[in-house]
This record gives sequence, C-alpha cells and structure tokens, in this order.
Amino acid sequence: MENKPEEGNRPPEQAAHRPRMNPSTLWLLLGLAIVAGFLFFRTNSVPRAEINYGLFRAELERGNIASVEVKGMKILGQFKEPPVVPGGKTDKDGNPQRYPASFVTTVPPWVLDDPAFDDALYKRLGDKYHASEPSDNSNYLLGVYLLVTVLLFAGVWLMFRRTRDQVLGGGLLAGFAKSPARRYQAGDKPVTFQDVAGLEGVKSELVEIVEYLKDPKKFQRLGGRVPKGILLMGPPGTGKTLLGRAVAGEAGVPFFSISGSEFIQMFVGVGASRVRDLFATAKENAPAILFIDEIDAVGRHRGAGLGGGHDEREQTLNQILSEMDGFTQNDSVIVMAATNRPDVLDPALLRPGRFDRHITVDRPNHKGRLAIFKVHTREVPLADDVDLDRLAAGTVGLTGADIRNLVNEAALWATRQGKDQVEMSDFEYARDKVLMGPKREEILTGKEKAMTAYHEAGHALLVWLVPSSDRVHKISIIPRGRALGATQLLPEEDRVNISESELHNRLAFLLGGRAAEKLQFNEYSAGAEDDLKRATQIARRMVAHWGMSERLGPVAFRAGEEHPFLGKEMAEPREYSEHTARVIDEEIVRILRDAEDRAEALLSQHRDKLQTLAEALEREEVLEERQIEQLIGPSACTSTSLSPAAAARTPAPPAPDGK
Repeated sequence: MENKPEEGNRPPEQAAHRPRMNPSTLWLLLGLAIVAGFLFFRTNSVPRAEINYGLFRAELERGNIASVEVKGMKILGQFKEPPVVPGGKTDKDGNPQRYPASFVTTVPPWVLDDPAFDDALYKRLGDKYHASEPSDNSNYLLGVYLLVTVLLFAGVWLMFRRTRDQVLGGGLLAGFAKSPARRYQAGDKPVTFQDVAGLEGVKSELVEIVEYLKDPKKFQRLGGRVPKGILLMGPPGTGKTLLGRAVAGEAGVPFFSISGSEFIQMFVGVGASRVRDLFATAKENAPAILFIDEIDAVGRHRGAGLGGGHDEREQTLNQILSEMDGFTQNDSVIVMAATNRPDVLDPALLRPGRFDRHITVDRPNHKGRLAIFKVHTREVPLADDVDLDRLAAGTVGLTGADIRNLVNEAALWATRQGKDQVEMSDFEYARDKVLMGPKREEILTGKEKAMTAYHEAGHALLVWLVPSSDRVHKISIIPRGRALGATQLLPEEDRVNISESELHNRLAFLLGGRAAEKLQFNEYSAGAEDDLKRATQIARRMVAHWGMSERLGPVAFRAGEEHPFLGKEMAEPREYSEHTARVIDEEIVRILRDAEDRAEALLSQHRDKLQTLAEALEREEVLEERQIEQLIGPSACTSTSLSPAAAARTPAPPAPDGK
C-alpha cells in the first residue's frame, strides 16, 4: 500500500534507470518470433503441384522432365514446360491453365519394389536424377518430448514449492496469498452520513467510532476503549453496505473493504494467508478500518454439516478469530462486518472482544421512509401533486433499496411518457410494477375472469367487514407477474407486534377468496395456492412458536430451518415426540378450519355485497378504495367516509395474490 513517487518527482539517477523487461515477456516475444519465422519460410517456399504418378510417367516419356529428386516415396521435380491442366480450364487472360513448374508426386509401393525403377530414371535424366534417403526426425522429436517433459515437471515442482510457503512471498502464485481488499479512495461525490437516511440510531453508533479514530484521547481519559468489532445485522436492502461506505467517507483513516467470499480459494491455506496479509496491511496503515461484507460466507458455524472441520473455510475463520482477538493483541484495527444471516455465524465470532457491538439495521419507520424518499428524490423534478409524507405512510415494510427502486421506476415511466416532472400517478404505476410485476399479455375472459373477480372480491369484502388495522386500497384482476389478481392493503401505522384476534382475522382474510369461489361456483380453483401456503405458515407459528393453542399450552417447538446446514438437522434430533407432532398438525388444521368457516359465514351473510363487488370488478378490472365505498358502503375500519389524505396514500406490499 505504499505510495510510489511519480516519474517526474524521482531523483535523476532513479529516473534514468529503466527497469528490465519481464522474463515472461521475453519468452512471449521469442515464441512469437519463432512462429513468425516458421510462417515466413513456409510462405516463401517453392510452390509445388501435387500430381498423380500417371501424369509423371506420361511427361517422363515425352521428355518433359527437367530434373527429379527421389526421397522415399516422394518424387520432387521440375517440368521443362509446364503441362496444360486437363478439363479445358483457362486463366484470366483466356490462355489454357498450366501446372506450376515444380511438382511432387507419390510413387506407388509396387513401383519402388521394382529394381528397374531407378535405372529407368537414370537412363532418361542422367545427371539430373538424384536419390536420397528421407530425413529422420526421430532424434529431434525425442529431444523435444524430453524438453517439454522436463519443463513440465520443473513447473509443477516450482508451483508446489511456492504453495508450501504459507506467505507465498513471490513467484508464480504470489497473487493468491495477497489480500484482494480495496482501499477506499474518495471520489468526486463521496458517500457520507448525510446520504444515509432513516437510520439515526445506527449512525450515532458509527459516528462514535469515527470520532474515536479522530480524537482517541477524548474517550481514553475515562478509561474507554474503542470496540474492536462492529457487526451490522439486518434484512437485505436496509443499508448495511451503504453504512460502510458512509464510514469510509467520514473517517479520516485508511479504509479497506472486502467481501467474505473473496477469502476462499482452491488452495488450502490461501484464505488464512489472505487474512494475515489483510491485517498486516491494515496495521501498517494503523489506525485503520476493515469492512467485511457478507461475512456469513466465511464465518459460519465450525464443524456444522458433513464436511467436518478441516476445510478451507474453517481455516480462514480460525485465522480471522486469531487476528481479531488472539494471543497477539491488536488495538489499532477496527473490523466492521455486515450480514443478513446472524443466526448462522459462529458463536466465537460474536462474543465480546471480537464483535463487541451488534447493531441491528432494520426496516425504516415512517420518519425514516420519509427521509429516504427525500434523499432519493433530490435530483428528481417532482410535480406539485406529489406528497412524500403520503408516500412514506403507504410504504410500510419497504426497505431503503425498495424505495430507491420505486423512485427510479417512477422517473423512468415519466420519461417514457414525455413528461417534464414526475407526478403522483407515476409513483402509483411504479408501485404496482415493483410490488406486483409488469402487466402480462394474457387477458382473462369467461368463467376464469368471473372466478378471479369473486376470489379477489372475497378477500376485499372480509377486510371491509371485519375491524382491522389494514384497509383495502385497491383490487385488481389484471394479470401481473405470477398472479392473475391481487388485493392490496394499506396499513394504518407501523406495527411491531400482533395479537391473536388479529391473526385469526388475517387467516379469515387469506381464506376469503377460496370461500367466495366455493360459495358462488360450488368448487375450488388452483388460484388459492399462495393463500393456503401463507395461511398455513401463520397457523403453524401460532401453534408452535407463539403458544396460541389451548390444547398444547405455552410451549415453543423448535423448527428445523434454524440450522440450514447439511447434516446439522440429522445431528440434532427433534425435541418433541411423534404424538406432539401429530397434535401440532391437528391444531393447525383446526385453526384453518375455523378461519374458513368464519369466512364462509360472513360471505354468506353479505352475499349481495359480494356479488355487487365481483360484478363491478369483472366490469372495471380495477377498483380503488373510494369506488368500493360507493358500491357497498363504508368499511368497518371507520364510521366515516374515506378522507382525502387516506385516499391518496400508496399501498404497502400487496396482500395475498389471489390467483
């Protein structure tokens, strides 16, 4: 990582010294010269016509052979006058086409066995006849084979000799052991904490680290020590890598970034060597910050699965553990890491002394989403009807990456429409495209369209009738993505907890589409597959995780997906009996049956509203919340009509895909 002086700043004696050419470059140039010489001599050799032996005998009888040379079965010779090519071919001037003056022919084996062959040629040609043995290249080829074999063995021996040394200080494989970490270089627009919105608590933790590196005495006066490691945990798209870039832009110290998968290579020991080289480079530039993105690629549980504990990944992890808090203390390098799978990390990596701080980077709340919208729309010309607060209120559950993608899609759509500003309708279009996918070419007709309309109307009507924290925002039977229709819900507020009664309402909502199909057509369709899957997942969590079954009581039963390793589940058997597993299944079925019966009862009680809503949906294909209110009256969520503010909100991620 040394800064080499530029050519103009070197001393005269150093600037005058020219580095010698790389030996590999010399060998390459030599090989190219040999190939060029071979092609040159081959191109400039005398062209000879390949003729048959009969033509040769005929020209010999005519006395048209000037000279010959016999080499084995080949006869190389010269015509006195090139004969005409049979077939009546002519050249570009219209003259008969002739053979070249030089020719070569192959003598049949029975002619060579005739002793009179040489005598006949000698009598006709005299001193113009020459015979010689064909050249023997066997010794030459044997020498080439031996040379290639010796060079091959020498190269293999050199390779293994280099790989035996773990530091691999130089030579053919020197690049394998060098750390591929990239040192941060501030560009024209460096990322700072001002570019990270909606993560105020996380930024305050990282600002403290940056301030410590800039002024360590401020914290050391009361005995404080900087954390050795900071682990950023959270779902994908919440801004963990962006925070690392912001720290690089804010810190006035060297910053090195690397991905966890870049440590692993095909040679055993290379990963550990790269870790040593990375920390050695950071110590030379101390104080410094190392950022390891996706650390779960190398930091998984040791000894998990059938592979044992001696593979390259675990050796690399052992070296990371040693460098962070081993026998040799290291207080000058701070390690930042990011992962969305903290549950698979090795416990030794998570303990204090290695990663002292575990910072959760979660999905942003309303205030955070509003700040994220402001960041991503700074360079986007917005129309007067765009209300970022309403956009933030209607995007519950979206991450920063989702919001950035939504803003980008809205800007692209407005550009394709020839607009000078991005309007609210463009954000509506972008939302539908991002959350439900682009429109498909298929058009629903006949019974399929009617069944889809009743399916989505069943979903919407149950939410409309049952008091809930979610409101129906839009119903659509336009095929998008993998769904034939969708019912979009709009959460009233950010939620971090949910009650048992709300879960039962949600199960009834999920099974409402299936119940509407049965009520109207007296049969089910395959469109409820995703609804059944999501309802079963909720019911299983209610029984096995949240203790919402009177029959089983307040007991939590471990699920097998907690250990996603090959062989881990085999090594840790299930913690409950077969009888308990059967009871769990029975309770799940009971809860889903109750939800289905409740959905059927409500839809039967309000069948007129179901029919009105389904017919309007089949006719219009898309119904907004205000249109639904005009058709079947106000919802149970509120006793008053829909406010203009709520009507303008954009929805959160879509509720279950009906078809």
